[in-house]
Amino acid sequence: MTVACRCRHVLKVLLTGVLLLAPGATVCVAADFTATIQALQERYQDEVEAHASYGKFSNKALAEDYPNSAYLFKSLAASEAIHARNFKRILDSLGVEVPREQLQLRPVESTKSNIMHATGVEADEIDHQYPAILERIKPENHQEAIDNLTWAWEAEKQHRDLLGRMQDAAKKWFRFLIAHIEGEFVDYHVCQICGSTLVERPAAHCPVCGRPASHYQLIPYVAAERAEPEEEF
Repeated sequence: MTVACRCRHVLKVLLTGVLLLAPGATVCVAADFTATIQALQERYQDEVEAHASYGKFSNKALAEDYPNSAYLFKSLAASEAIHARNFKRILDSLGVEVPREQLQLRPVESTKSNIMHATGVEADEIDHQYPAILERIKPENHQEAIDNLTWAWEAEKQHRDLLGRMQDAAKKWFRFLIAHIEGEFVDYHVCQICGSTLVERPAAHCPVCGRPASHYQLIPYVAAERAEPEEEF
């Protein structure tokens, strides 16, 4: 880097610092990321709704005596909560409020129907919503938002894989296949940085965000009682 380039870089950093300290600076910064803010607000609302829905699906599975299915839904709910908190943190840093709209939750039906619904939602997010969102915000180049939305996208792919066998069970021979799933013992581990959800904790690093595996938390197995109350965001 030439001396002139260094000077321009230092001047840019100093000017940015002055703007951030100036009155009304938050509005100026936020104005540079209108598409990013809209995307984060939309995804925040969706993740909070997913967290609440999965919690209710977990309770329903427990009521129907499917504890392993309830455990999976509880783990997915924990992952969605991390995504919501990540999006809220970025919105807070931009001085933008998170949505406070009434949650649009799907009515809780049978575990079979809830599995089919959850798998369909995950597929739509993976195949359509996240790719479109990332393409839309790319020109604004808010790297933290891009990273966190990408992590959420990759975690949703894991969710679809975990729900896959349950979906197969839900399509036909539900009683026999779900009985096999319920007879298995499995743990769920969720990365507290990005929401990655795995049945085994990685040996070294998270495959989604690349952070140390120590950030993974074992989700406690559900007991024969209602899941924990929904989290506050």
